[in-house]
Amino acid sequence: MAEVERRTAEELGVPPAEFIEDVELYMKGKEAEPVLKELQDRYQQYKLAESRLQQMTLRLNNKVPDLKKGLEMVKLLIERAEAEEDTLVDYQLSDNVYAKAKIVKPKTVNLWLGANVMLEYTLEEAKELLTKNLANAQENLDNTRRDSVYLRDQVTVTEVSMARVYNYDVKRRREAATEETEEK
Repeated sequence: MAEVERRTAEELGVPPAEFIEDVELYMKGKEAEPVLKELQDRYQQYKLAESRLQQMTLRLNNKVPDLKKGLEMVKLLIERAEAEEDTLVDYQLSDNVYAKAKIVKPKTVNLWLGANVMLEYTLEEAKELLTKNLANAQENLDNTRRDSVYLRDQVTVTEVSMARVYNYDVKRRREAATEETEEK
């Protein structure tokens, strides 16, 4: 498990969180403010990485259904072409405006690749490309989910560490104040 966590931390560009088991030993010779600042900085790194992962997950969640629809359509066109049947489809011209089309003996399809780029592919090439892209998108989605779980764990460990250091500092200050009043 430590191997997976280390690899994930390196991939995300964030250091792994350190759970402070013995706060007294950890804080020996240290001031609370710099330690809390360091923990807060690390916490912010985790939250930023978590935000990036959420955006990536959202994009992938939108991309996967589009790839599935495109792949289904290409498979349908291949089936109809092999059966030498015409295909009737509704296609979108603009928002809320659709037209009907009759596809006869399709040999190629045009696919949007992004950044206003469209390329023409044979039906088999399109099927292969969409299958590969769908598999990559689903793998990336699985990876972002795994990374999100890892980051949530790191956030939790860091929050607990911050609370432990803060509580230790409060306790230390109270004890110092008590000693000071007893000396007077």
